[in-house]
Amino acid sequence: MDWYLKVLKNYFNFSGRARRKEYWMFVLFSVIIAIVLGVVDGVLGMTVANGAIGLLGLVYTLAVLIPSIALGIRRLHDIDRSGWWTLIALIPFIGGLVLLVWACSEGTHGDNRFGADPKLDEGDGVAALA
Repeated sequence: MDWYLKVLKNYFNFSGRARRKEYWMFVLFSVIIAIVLGVVDGVLGMTVANGAIGLLGLVYTLAVLIPSIALGIRRLHDIDRSGWWTLIALIPFIGGLVLLVWACSEGTHGDNRFGADPKLDEGDGVAALA
């Protein structure tokens, strides 16, 4: 849960780097929250557009839209790619697949043009295991 809150605290932070763990923990908690809100929307009958999305789900999606984009850009920075590569998602199927592969890729070891390695422990410079 700390990883999820860390992303929300960096709401408008588009600079720096984000590790794989930070990215995927945020995705995991977002999916869990979206499923729970979808069930609540369904039980309360608050769905719109033929049950495609509920009111609570829509509010949640809008609330985490900016932090999700910022996290995706920081994740691209970790593999030494510009945040503009996010726009590759506009290419149907291929773009999303490329972003998925990059999100799963290990980040650049050591510093890169976007900042210090987020895996390095701040105290002694030794890479963290997780």
